[in-house]
Amino acid sequence: MRRELFDIPEGVIYLDGNSLGALPKHVAGRMREVVEHQWGRRLIRSWSEGWWETPQRVGDRVGRLVGAARGQVVVGDSTSVNVFKALMGAVRGTDRTEIVCDESTFPTDGYIAQSVASLSGMKIRAAHPSSLDLTGDTAVVLLNQVDYRTGELHDMKALTEQVHGAGAQVVWDLCHSAGVLPIELDALGVDYAIGCTYKFLNGGPGAPAFIYVPKHKQASFENPLSGWNGHREPFGMKSSYEPDPGIARARVGTPDILSMLALDAALDVWDDVDLAELRQRGLALTALFREHVEKLTTLEVITPENRGNQISVRCRDARAVMDELVARGVIGDHRPPDVLRFGFAPLYVTDEDAVRAAEVLAEVTR
Repeated sequence: MRRELFDIPEGVIYLDGNSLGALPKHVAGRMREVVEHQWGRRLIRSWSEGWWETPQRVGDRVGRLVGAARGQVVVGDSTSVNVFKALMGAVRGTDRTEIVCDESTFPTDGYIAQSVASLSGMKIRAAHPSSLDLTGDTAVVLLNQVDYRTGELHDMKALTEQVHGAGAQVVWDLCHSAGVLPIELDALGVDYAIGCTYKFLNGGPGAPAFIYVPKHKQASFENPLSGWNGHREPFGMKSSYEPDPGIARARVGTPDILSMLALDAALDVWDDVDLAELRQRGLALTALFREHVEKLTTLEVITPENRGNQISVRCRDARAVMDELVARGVIGDHRPPDVLRFGFAPLYVTDEDAVRAAEVLAEVTR
């Protein structure tokens, strides 16, 4: 528990870390230094005093939290852009004809997968992770480790093995699992992974996303967005594109330094965090909340036992109910038509928060 490190308003129970993480207290001061000194005093010199290497350096910090050795994660661009990079990289050079997408995926993943299918001349098929029905035509499978609506946790090891057994590649979306539980990308032989940093990693609104490309795939990974930042010699100003030999080839354009350095500061709260202990804390919090919701209300909890750090509840008039909860200081969110979502960030949510949130939910829905 590191609640004292976060700036959470008095009287607020914040259960929306699965949409936007809370603000670590020291980030504002760090950003003042970035703006006033690095930008204000050092000006363009700051690019050669650390800014240029920031996407890889911060990527390594994220990599530690998702089971990736150094030099395999780079931070930059949005989740949507990184999904596009990963999927295009996976389908390049294959004679297979099908992309399989998690049918319950967050919409942007599906939209991007449709775009990649259109551009590559492939078919796209939606399937639930429990029944992928892969064939010799399947080139790549796009999966979410945690379902954004229900909070269900899918088995990364078993599904990765299943995809590889069919001779296909897998792209994992970690948006709702990074900062929630131990993830072992290297150990499980994952082909590609992407994720955002503004949810449980607390990077701030619109914080840059990340992409994982393992070392053994980097030489063959063709970034479909061949921007100058991914060039072998970005300041060589050559007319032809030659990709960087390492993870920097996943970069595209000039990085958004202010957002990236806010993320860098926010990641300090993760120093020395034991992810296995964090996972147990998250399971205890969500179990406590579930217990009290089921005891105090007649609402249906739709989150299965194999879950991330989220509890979803089916509720009529979900939007109106959530508006009233927020008015009473319990901040979660809803998804149409009838789902209330409550995200439990173990770094700052307490047992008392979980119990009181269930009590307020009972009062509002009585």
